[in-house]
Amino acid sequence: MKILVKLGGTLLDSPASRDTVAEQIARAFRDFEIVVVHGGGKQMTRFLTERGIESRFVNGQRVTSPEIVDAVLKVFAGTVNHELVASLNRAGMLAVGLSGIDSFLVEAEQMDPSLGAVGRVTRANPALLDLLTSNRYLPVVACVASDRSGQVYNVNADMMAVACAAAYGAEQLIFLTDVDGVMDSSKQVRPHLTVEECNSLIADGIATGGMQAKLNASLAALEGGVKQVRIAPGAAANVLEQILTGAPVGTQISRSEVMA
Repeated sequence: MKILVKLGGTLLDSPASRDTVAEQIARAFRDFEIVVVHGGGKQMTRFLTERGIESRFVNGQRVTSPEIVDAVLKVFAGTVNHELVASLNRAGMLAVGLSGIDSFLVEAEQMDPSLGAVGRVTRANPALLDLLTSNRYLPVVACVASDRSGQVYNVNADMMAVACAAAYGAEQLIFLTDVDGVMDSSKQVRPHLTVEECNSLIADGIATGGMQAKLNASLAALEGGVKQVRIAPGAAANVLEQILTGAPVGTQISRSEVMA
């Protein structure tokens, strides 16, 4: 079974948490073909602050000037990616650090001129992922893409994960995040949601901000052919093993109800 795991930047911010998630992925890789996509927004903001550069957001998107494009490459495709690759290799993997720029893995176009070099994914090309995973390498993809002319774009990591999962033919997309799952109006985590229920949570104003973005990404993944999406707490003990063995952790999202 093919699986894509998207890691939020919070999980990668300390050596201890990074090694913990790397060990979990290494165990899962014995039985599954896995691709990892990661973000790093927290690390990016810190990097810019240390250099006196203000982070400005519009509708949740980081306005990406030329100097921030340079930081995107240094942080996402550089430090964050390679520290994660090192942790995965230490856990016994053969991890390969990539970004969407490599071999046109993910192509993008400018989303909105007012946002600068923020990209909207236009195409994903799975050949490199297939080549690596079929030879038991673990691709680790940073959320940076380009167009055919070489323009570099900062791409939302969730949408990068969706694009890669759909193109790669992943049966399951797992978002390991800093929340317990998707909450309903009573602040209870929903163990399962259908497409209709996700749309209702958004329409009713219950899922907003980052969770609305996660649900929109989940719906896009299902539309792209991914059978199941999971939004789960990345810091929970053995969370990946729990998910892959069917334990009710986080929120599972699929097109229809799960039969008991």
